[in-house]
Amino acid sequence: MCGQNCVRSPMAAALARHLFGRSIYVGSAGVMKGDADPFVTTVIDEIGLDVHRHRPQTLEELEENEGLGFDLVITLSPDAHHRALELTRTNAIDVEYWPTPDPTLVTGNREQRMDAYRAVRDELEQRIRLRFRPS
Repeated sequence: MCGQNCVRSPMAAALARHLFGRSIYVGSAGVMKGDADPFVTTVIDEIGLDVHRHRPQTLEELEENEGLGFDLVITLSPDAHHRALELTRTNAIDVEYWPTPDPTLVTGNREQRMDAYRAVRDELEQRIRLRFRPS
């Protein structure tokens, strides 16, 4: 879960699905719904994955479409973390906060911006591998 479900959480969801397939169920949502980010599509394509079908959704839309039967919510931004903690009042859900930079805030030429997205992608992949590796 992140702020707008258009950069960090879609990357994390694509990576988790790729790395762990059907052994874990992955959903993705944001506090608000943003617009799909073409840089995300590009950096995920670079590693052979596909997010073309991802459509940003809010937590409320995720709940309506899939329910909130999750054991764990991983939050990638402060606003998502606060929203996820609200869920623990009425749901038996663990919440982990993985502070993750927002690459949309990086300025510069296209390559500098792409490098920021790649750094987030690579950091998320490493954290996902470590967190969900078999015991």
